[in-house]
Amino acid sequence: MSPLCRLETELSLQITKPGRVALSVAVSSPVHEELTLTGPAATGGRPPVVEFRHGTRVHLLDLAAGGLTIAYRAECAPGAAEPEPVSEHDLILYTRPSRYCQSDRFLAMATAEFGALDDARSKVDAIVDFAARRLSYVIGSSRSSDGAIDTVLAGAGVCRDYAHVCVALCRALDIPARFVAVYAPGLSPMDFHAVFEAAIDGHWYVFDATHLAPRASMVRIATGRDAADTAFLTTLGAELDLTATSVGAVAAPVLPAETSGLVALK
Repeated sequence: MSPLCRLETELSLQITKPGRVALSVAVSSPVHEELTLTGPAATGGRPPVVEFRHGTRVHLLDLAAGGLTIAYRAECAPGAAEPEPVSEHDLILYTRPSRYCQSDRFLAMATAEFGALDDARSKVDAIVDFAARRLSYVIGSSRSSDGAIDTVLAGAGVCRDYAHVCVALCRALDIPARFVAVYAPGLSPMDFHAVFEAAIDGHWYVFDATHLAPRASMVRIATGRDAADTAFLTTLGAELDLTATSVGAVAAPVLPAETSGLVALK
């Protein structure tokens, strides 16, 4: 039996004003996938797919008023990925401060805590350990508007907050870092998960200060500067209520073990 990751997402919406939405739940390299829209708000036909940088895929959906269920199912082959090279564009974009990663305000802390370490790998490992020790994982403890500064002051957060803190500290040390939304087999409770990638020796590798799922099991959904770039649903004129969300991710036949080595995301 060949190993597979089986992924699924189901979103229930009530569209109160017709218009377009951007959906980001699809993975970059599926073996098989299916996206279905059911309900009065579905206008019929397969929506166009717009491909963005770094494998992020966005479905643009034109929706009518009424109820809608969006279901995405996919299978993909797990396994080691070739690390993606860090481009010149990456060096500029992913060392700048962003909406939720205010790296310019972390310079003093980052220099004091990690500046004496010798290389990027040592600094990133120390940043991951710092976030794991200093923050408590508490569901519901943070707001959607919270950035890395809010999280450090509160001392608690969820996966997106851990990733924002780590990204901000990396960038403060001129280490390119980017935010990644993933499916994470082994995560409990199951949901969309957020991790980060840092540039090590000219390539991107994934890190996760929450340690809630093995990195080798993770499958990329979206990549960006922070959570503002990787939302699973964005309104582009439509108005809606999200009434239910369900996420599933299973690695079969066995979940891979976590490793202390470098891991690259597909």
